[in-house]
Amino acid sequence: MENFKYLGVILIEGSSNQIDLQERINNANKKHFMLQKFLKNKNTPKKLKLRLKNTIINQTLTYASETWTLTKRDRKQLNIFERKVTRRILGPVYDNEKENWRILTNKEICSRVRKPTIIETTRLNRLHWFGHI
Repeated sequence: MENFKYLGVILIEGSSNQIDLQERINNANKKHFMLQKFLKNKNTPKKLKLRLKNTIINQTLTYASETWTLTKRDRKQLNIFERKVTRRILGPVYDNEKENWRILTNKEICSRVRKPTIIETTRLNRLHWFGHI
């Protein structure tokens, strides 16, 4: 048998974890869309929405991330997904100079959230798992 699923993690005979990573992103995306009604509600504070993202979506995404060997492509996929979700939560901003609405840039997202990224969280999880923290 080349690969199988055990405790929600796809175990692969080779050293590649691309299939498991894509499965994690898909599962986190499903969680994101399950929460869409709540996340689109304008009466819900953004702080609560970000807390939900960190507790539900990020935990689904980083489950068993201690064993991942992330390539540059994997890190890019994770960053894209994280920014997509955060950008939808924070919503558009009004640009007074151009007098129109625009989406947030990546730097603006990082400055507003002030939390570790998925990549940093994965790195910390791995260090914690190895017993260094």
